[in-house]
Amino acid sequence: MTNKPWNIYPRPQFSRDSFLCLNGEWEFGVGTDATKPEYDKRILVPFAPESRAGGLGITIKKGEFLFYRTKFSLPENFHQGGDVLLHFGAVDQIATVSINGTVLGTHEGGYLPFSFNIAPYLKEENTLCVTVQDDLDHAYPWGKQKVARGGMWYTPVSGIWQTVWCEALPASYIRSVKMKPSLVGVELVFDAPEEVEVVLESGESYTTVGGRVFVAPKEIHLWKPETPYLYTFTAKMGEDVVKSYFALREIRSEMIGGFPRLTLNGKPYFFHALLDQGYFDDGIFLPENHERMEEDIRLAKSLGFNTLRKHIKIEPLNFYHWCDKYGIVVFQDAVNNSDYSFFFDTALPTIGQLSKNDTKLHKSERARRIFRTHTLDMIQHLYNVPSLLYYTIFNEGWGQFSSDEMYRICKEADGTRIYDATSGWFLRHESDVDSRHIYFKKLKHKRYKGYKQALPFVISEFGGYSLRIDNHTFGKDNYGYKLFENKESLTEALLQLYRDEVLPLIDEGLCATVLTQFSDVEDETNGMVTYDRAVVKVDMGVMQKIATLLKEKMK
Repeated sequence: MTNKPWNIYPRPQFSRDSFLCLNGEWEFGVGTDATKPEYDKRILVPFAPESRAGGLGITIKKGEFLFYRTKFSLPENFHQGGDVLLHFGAVDQIATVSINGTVLGTHEGGYLPFSFNIAPYLKEENTLCVTVQDDLDHAYPWGKQKVARGGMWYTPVSGIWQTVWCEALPASYIRSVKMKPSLVGVELVFDAPEEVEVVLESGESYTTVGGRVFVAPKEIHLWKPETPYLYTFTAKMGEDVVKSYFALREIRSEMIGGFPRLTLNGKPYFFHALLDQGYFDDGIFLPENHERMEEDIRLAKSLGFNTLRKHIKIEPLNFYHWCDKYGIVVFQDAVNNSDYSFFFDTALPTIGQLSKNDTKLHKSERARRIFRTHTLDMIQHLYNVPSLLYYTIFNEGWGQFSSDEMYRICKEADGTRIYDATSGWFLRHESDVDSRHIYFKKLKHKRYKGYKQALPFVISEFGGYSLRIDNHTFGKDNYGYKLFENKESLTEALLQLYRDEVLPLIDEGLCATVLTQFSDVEDETNGMVTYDRAVVKVDMGVMQKIATLLKEKMK
């Protein structure tokens, strides 16, 4: 396989020298009988069959199975005598994996990684087969995918859509590390059979006791978007060597100046965010090359934003690494499941019905169980990411059930982050923020009386201003909440929106805003940049001026 897209190490915060990328051209087919695989096509992994980057651009129908097959050999001296793990970054929705005729297992859910130990089954040349079923079963997290795409719904993504790779391990190895940072150091908790030596890049050395060690660097540098300092270290246990990094930072909710505020490292901080859907014109869930995703983060920073709300999608770990590195806070959404009703979940809230008892909503116990499991797995998967400070559990009532209980479950799993239990509307009683979506009215804050106490106020979606750029659009449709004819009028409208409506609300306790959105997505033309990322639709100097006004307001 000479063409290996995304041939970069896929787990930057827990890296080893051992890495064999299996991305590239695979045999592929579609059929209706899972026991009779067909391989009459070729696909470029890790891109979905619906995408242009994958080389097919086909539609997968309900009841069809996707069949993948490739052959590979391990490099000389790759196998170290221990496990050889076969990793999948993400496969949507149900994947059954076999190697050399032996079924390794099945994984359900399309947004999180999984792996199998293939050491017992290896040969000189190995045949890897993956059978995938993706009927867009709404009991599983499905995000913004819809067969009848259009408007706020996008082209579905099926099958393998993140890197497939192998990793060789010694007989005894470090399985994982959990990082619990503070403003003076970090507690590292290792899942390892022996003691682990931790060596910082500065040369400072620590050794675990009972799998734990508290690392207190001699020089303290706190992580924030303006100075995203990362401490790199090496963890050693016998023959196993893992390279990683951590950051020192802390987010809290505190009463300051008579208002509840979000603080970063003990100081009030305004989170100036963009909604980021993570869709691309070529690969849909992934761009054709990883540099384009990295450039998105750099561009958001250049536009003056310090935060991205990762909307109803979980990205490859490289995305979060670049946010750590360049200094972009991540507000991470859980991926919605269950059905979405435009009438109940959009139309009624838009005209003012913002409260609803959710204990009896979306009563399918199977769907509830899957959402709980997937959300908790997401929290554990992203636990160590320094830039991730905030989670959204439910968005605009979509799949919402027992949100107070879900808030408590998530908070127990990771109490170091802020949780937005019900983003937009249908607020209940327990959350870390009072979170509203305001698109068609003037921005204002009327305190919600259902919370036990006043909470930091967040406008978690607003704007949606649309500018269509000819020759850089997905199709003929034009979806947005307010239409503009040119770059100048769009930029001036955004400046006026922040100057006249956002800035005054900061004096009333506003802590964060999330502007819709970073890029156009298919019919949606309300991005700062076009879907193909070729045109920046706003004046960067004015956007940086807005960011400066927000910073000065917080002084």
